[in-house]
Amino acid sequence: MTAVSGGLREPRDSPAAVPPGERGATRIADRVVAKIAARAAREAAGPLPPDAARPYASVAVHQDTARVRVHVELGYPADIGARCGRVRHRIVQRVRTLAGMAVPEVVVHVERLHPPAEYGAAGRRTR
Repeated sequence: MTAVSGGLREPRDSPAAVPPGERGATRIADRVVAKIAARAAREAAGPLPPDAARPYASVAVHQDTARVRVHVELGYPADIGARCGRVRHRIVQRVRTLAGMAVPEVVVHVERLHPPAEYGAAGRRTR
């Protein structure tokens, strides 16, 4: 009687047996980090006026570090400094959690302030 091989090869080394430097690396695209940052800014900015544009971000990634610039529109009157601080904090937290990157710098550009809708009608000056 002859033995028939099932065609299975010996398994390669398990991932734990391969040194970390030889396993490869995962690179996260800049645009993915920018989308994470923009979404985090949307979450942290609070309620926006209906005519406000969505926040958008641009990033510069170098190894495991991301520098972020985010552009937001906010309602007015509001504590602009506190809202920008919440946006910065949320972006750092979300990028660290989802992309595994450090974020040493977040620049928040307030593109536009939106007054309340009733301001246009009742807040006008008369001459």
